[in-house]
Amino acid sequence: MLFKIHKLDGLCLVLSLSGRLLCAQPADLVLRNAKLITLDPGNPQGQALAARGGKIVAIGTSQQMQPYIGSSTKVIDLGGRLAIPGFIEGHGHFMGLGSSKMVLNLRDAKNWDQIVAMVAAAAREAKPGTWILGRGWHQAKWNPAPSPNVEGFPIHDQLSKVSPHNPVWLEHASGHAGFANAEAMRLAGIDKNSPDPPGGQIFKDTQGNPIGLMNEGAQALVERALDAYRSHRPAGEAEAEAHRQVELAVRESLSKGITTFEDAGSPLAVVDLLKTLAKEDKLGLRVWMMLRQPNDVLAPNLKKYYMIGVGNDHLTVRAIKRQIDGALGSRGAWMLAPYSDLPAGAPNRSGLATEDLNDIRKAAELAINNGFQLCVHAIGDRGNREVLNLYEAVFKEHPEKKDLRWRIEHAQHLDPADIPRFGQMGIIAAMQGIHCTSDAPYVIARLGAKRAEAGAYVWQKLMKSGAVVGNGTDTPVEDVDPIACFYASVSRKLKDGSVFFPDQRMSRMEALKSYTLNNAFAAFEEDVKGSLKAGKLADVTVLSKDILTIPEDDIPAAKVDYTVVGGKVMYERN
Repeated sequence: MLFKIHKLDGLCLVLSLSGRLLCAQPADLVLRNAKLITLDPGNPQGQALAARGGKIVAIGTSQQMQPYIGSSTKVIDLGGRLAIPGFIEGHGHFMGLGSSKMVLNLRDAKNWDQIVAMVAAAAREAKPGTWILGRGWHQAKWNPAPSPNVEGFPIHDQLSKVSPHNPVWLEHASGHAGFANAEAMRLAGIDKNSPDPPGGQIFKDTQGNPIGLMNEGAQALVERALDAYRSHRPAGEAEAEAHRQVELAVRESLSKGITTFEDAGSPLAVVDLLKTLAKEDKLGLRVWMMLRQPNDVLAPNLKKYYMIGVGNDHLTVRAIKRQIDGALGSRGAWMLAPYSDLPAGAPNRSGLATEDLNDIRKAAELAINNGFQLCVHAIGDRGNREVLNLYEAVFKEHPEKKDLRWRIEHAQHLDPADIPRFGQMGIIAAMQGIHCTSDAPYVIARLGAKRAEAGAYVWQKLMKSGAVVGNGTDTPVEDVDPIACFYASVSRKLKDGSVFFPDQRMSRMEALKSYTLNNAFAAFEEDVKGSLKAGKLADVTVLSKDILTIPEDDIPAAKVDYTVVGGKVMYERN
């Protein structure tokens, strides 16, 4: 039956067949003529949405939204475009994303020579003594490999020659290694007599000379020298830099359709900054944060820093971050068996533990006794097993604690025996789809085909165990773009056209859910975000193409047209 609608006065309508009068308060924003995918089982698809006071007040047809349109309502006709719950970056480094925009971007360098040329150009412009910083290189993606090299890593001589008066520090794409020139090593006190620090390795050549590569914990040796340099900067410069990092991270995230950023570990000082900005309504997007500090710093501060929804739901702090191993690319991931591609004569290495297990256990006690989630970085199969064992022991000691939603960040390479344990214990697998296709070209070399097939990025196996799988990019390790990550999740397709173990691909709805509702659940926020429903936060991402139905290979061409946070358009593509 059709009902004829007559507008009477202001926002009141009368339905002529029933005579019923409908009145509604005006909305701040109405999105209409959309393909609205809600992820709400009770109302899975709509055409329009109205938002007021930062929350969704109605979902329905475009006609049904008419009562919510007043003189001050912003109305956007989406012309049939796809509108989805706002993307949630499930594991990234918020300040790291900002700082990556302020240093040399080495992600697209095709070989070591290109990186040396970039540093040479920077050194010509830099004052003597100024540090030259960069991030994003990955030796496994270079062609040709550097010559000479140690286990595929270059030797610093060429780099040092073009930057004799400037210390240089270049972070690996993974963030788990870094490369220093001679001047940076001199300032850090690193020479052939320097021993490996706990949880780290100083790579050396056959004569025992450091080549410049600092793996895992050895990075701290150079970073202390960098911190000493920064400590002598003029007053206010550090604060201005931090504000700039926030600004750049927010701008980049919003442009990629991200409405919430789950930050994988920051110190208390960053929380202080973001709390101030959130209270002043200057943050721009929502941040859910893990604390990354030593236990002796956390213990007296946890109650003070536990916060939910500060600044109109813009900042939440309720998790602790620790790290048990390194990355696969730098052979730092802690494996049950040695790497398969170690060069002849190299030590028979299986990665390493980067933090003391007893120290992580103390962090677990702090978390469970103070209502915090524990989120532990684990990439290798042994790293994951050790974390699962630790979680299991703590849960058994605290049977009264339920629905803890502790997380393993990455969960990339698992022994088949450990996969069911995620579902059995309710452990969140906070994974990154883009890592699969980015790392795949060297995964089989590192692990061998049998290990790779059994446990590398096994999304379907984990979901079938009952585990919740989240998604993200680990930015700035990868571009923070959810569309590229969505494509990797549903295709697992590499640049050469091959598909990396296709049976583990996500469906498109599984991938969308992993980037929205699953990430909200992983942060105890599924009641306020992750799906579109009246009463929830009005966080919406609008895309130029329907990534749920277009041909698979067209997905990467989709763009973010609008990013809406709390009913406000925070990004619009020109």
